Amino acid sequence: MALFRRSADDKAVAAPEPSGRRTPKQSEQVARNRRPLVPEDRKEARRQMQDKMRAERERARRGFEAGDEKYLPARDKGAVRRYVRDFVDARLSIGTLAMPMMIVVLVMTFLNDPQWRLIANLVLWGFVIIVVLDSVFMAWQLRRAIRGKFGEKDAKGHGWYATMRSVQLPFMRMPKPKTKLFKYPE
Repeated sequence: MALFRRSADDKAVAAPEPSGRRTPKQSEQVARNRRPLVPEDRKEARRQMQDKMRAERERARRGFEAGDEKYLPARDKGAVRRYVRDFVDARLSIGTLAMPMMIVVLVMTFLNDPQWRLIANLVLWGFVIIVVLDSVFMAWQLRRAIRGKFGEKDAKGHGWYATMRSVQLPFMRMPKPKTKLFKYPE
């Protein structure tokens, strides 16, 4: 074993086999890969880049609306979250009426009669309590359904997600609902 010099085995490994073509010079490789930093027609290049980005954003938006896993944000991904969305979309929730009810109460607060304002506030607070109770009941039902389908480890942490989806009007929900009313997922 040679400590400071090459052995005959090292010399045999170091010799490459010829490939039949010469190795290009560095200047040839650089010239081949050279592209202008600024395109010839900057306005046209900018327009093409904007069109390309617009098409990509449109594709991502359509994928998100359709519920394509590739385009969903992390909070919406997974089979359990898909099940939660389908469960909420199949259920007739009182929280769905929250936004129209808020508009009615807002209109009633503009009335000059203090008695109507008081009634509007009482109706609003009563409605909020009913929505909270409905959301708690829905979360309980959902947790039981998830335990039955996916097991105990996936049953927690979906109540708030379901509640936020249930208080939105169905046409405003993203990803778009895929189930019909009262058609619960299996």
